[in-house]
Amino acid sequence: MNNKLLMILTGLVLACSAQQSLATDYIYRDLMANTLSSSSCAKNNDAEAMALKPYQLNRYSRKFCQSQGYGWHVEAIKENGKLVCTDCSGTDSGKKTCHLEDVVVTCKRIKPGSVGLVPGEG
Repeated sequence: MNNKLLMILTGLVLACSAQQSLATDYIYRDLMANTLSSSSCAKNNDAEAMALKPYQLNRYSRKFCQSQGYGWHVEAIKENGKLVCTDCSGTDSGKKTCHLEDVVVTCKRIKPGSVGLVPGEG
């Protein structure tokens, strides 16, 4: 009999927690921003490869969303942007630094009060 009671209680707990997770609402915001060029000059192919690395794009996308404030996270990268390269001068002539312009990122945040965490209550 104890096993049946335990199964019923477990089922009730799971059912209650599933309803709460489905009720979570989010706020979405699209941002457009540019990544930064590397501080060192490199050959044309190397500079382009550095700017186009998925790691760099993910890192800057996370920074874009976090700049919106507490709780903002990356939902999706909508556009990777366009590659822009600048020639270096001085002793590094013939080399370049590159970055991405107009990167579009969708950020999301949990809507206040949608999960029962209303400030001042409880």
